[in-house]
Amino acid sequence: MASNKVRIIGGEWRSRILTFPTQEGLRPTPDRVRETLFNWLGQVLVGKTCLDLFAGSGALGFEAASRGAQQVTLVEQNPKVFAALRDNAAKLGSERLRIQRADGLSWLRAERGVYDVIFLDPPFQSALLEQSLSLLLAHLTPDGCAYVESAAAITPPAGMQLLKSGHAGQVYFGLLTRIDDA
Repeated sequence: MASNKVRIIGGEWRSRILTFPTQEGLRPTPDRVRETLFNWLGQVLVGKTCLDLFAGSGALGFEAASRGAQQVTLVEQNPKVFAALRDNAAKLGSERLRIQRADGLSWLRAERGVYDVIFLDPPFQSALLEQSLSLLLAHLTPDGCAYVESAAAITPPAGMQLLKSGHAGQVYFGLLTRIDDA
């Protein structure tokens, strides 16, 4: 498959191909990693609200919507990539997708909503992961979780724990949840 295409691997839109512009640093989550993630989350996300921050290709957000998420917000700053996200959302014809053009970190700081699942996969060469991790707890529902991709092993922020983790090629990934104070 070409580097500027991604295939939805499960749910309502299974096997649909989405295209996105070639941009430096844009690396969609590989099929194998997405399969692992959605096995961790459960194959069906009916009724869940999801946030795909630093959406890029939108692979994670579109996959969540395909699997029945009630609402998926995708946030992307790059105008060409944002336009591709809007085009792909229009092709899928879903009212459950909300595409926002904004700087992910600024958007997260201003956002007041909470989500059941947050996908956090910022450009590896930036400091956005560490800055975003510190803001996650305020945006997660009590039983919510955050999926994180990084170029290095994932260190949970204060108040969170690494529930599951994996490594594929040069990508480390993990599922973070709140620390249970009970």
